[in-house]
Amino acid sequence: MSDGFGHGGGFALLVVLFILLIIIGASWGFGGCC
Repeated sequence: MSDGFGHGGGFALLVVLFILLIIIGASWGFGGCC
């Protein structure tokens, strides 16, 4: 179960942060952009 996190924890964390950044950015863009 801890294979993915044990092998590439840093990469997984980076991917999660990147996805969160995209989601937050999209929400802000749709909320009050142009």
